[in-house]
Amino acid sequence: MDLVLDAADRHLLTPYVYPAGWPEGEPCRQLLSLFVITNLGALALYLLFGTLSYYFIFDHELKKHPQFLENQVRREIVYALRSLPWISVPTVALFFAEVRGYSKLYDNIEDSPYGWSGVFLSMLSFLFFTDMGIYWIHRALHHKLLYKRFHKPHHLWKIATPFASHAFHPVDGFMQSLPYHVYPFLFPLHKVTYLGLYIFVNVWTISIHDGDYRVPRLLRHIINGSAHHTDHHLYFDYNYGQYFTLWDKIGGSYKSPTAFEGKGPHDYLRKLREKGPGVPDGPPATKTE
Repeated sequence: MDLVLDAADRHLLTPYVYPAGWPEGEPCRQLLSLFVITNLGALALYLLFGTLSYYFIFDHELKKHPQFLENQVRREIVYALRSLPWISVPTVALFFAEVRGYSKLYDNIEDSPYGWSGVFLSMLSFLFFTDMGIYWIHRALHHKLLYKRFHKPHHLWKIATPFASHAFHPVDGFMQSLPYHVYPFLFPLHKVTYLGLYIFVNVWTISIHDGDYRVPRLLRHIINGSAHHTDHHLYFDYNYGQYFTLWDKIGGSYKSPTAFEGKGPHDYLRKLREKGPGVPDGPPATKTE
């Protein structure tokens, strides 16, 4: 994050915003700057990619599903916009620790003991490490002592849209993002790579809420895509993973997506259309939470 902070200082904050006598390296200034940058960045990622996904990928026919809520899109956006500033508070504390040099982030490829191959391997290890961390945190958030208080708000959206991606309780949102921030304190990671991965995980989070279930057939039971995550919203205690199905299979929580078996939300809507004004035997059953 120091790359972003340095660029903001050089091009905007130092020449146009802060008093000339306030040093760039002063901790209070860095905390304030990081808070503003983190919130603006999160809003930009959420609104830009969420909007693109909603208008160009999300199937708006899903809004006819019986479990799609009234005014749901507006409610998702409002909930996310209220939560993001609170999520940013502990996030900024971790970014501040990075900026002050406590992480293992490095600037130059030459600083990696394995060069470019080390950068590539660190990307893979980041994905597998964070997938594991999110799986167990997500599963813990479904425990009865935590679920109702922190995670249930995200499960209001049974038939989610891309805007549900960041519509979390602040504690829930931060806890599930924690593995992303912990990784560079434990393992070496190139700074530009980290920024790229940070953008990627936000886009991925949007993508698994977009209702587009297309995955190459060979990867259907490996990649945790929108079909898997839709069933998590519908059936509650399956498919906790973020990118892969590995930990769901290890933890006994893997469920083959109903969309791959002709029983997903789109299939239900198709049956509704085929029956005309008649109604099938209710929407797909979901576990009582």
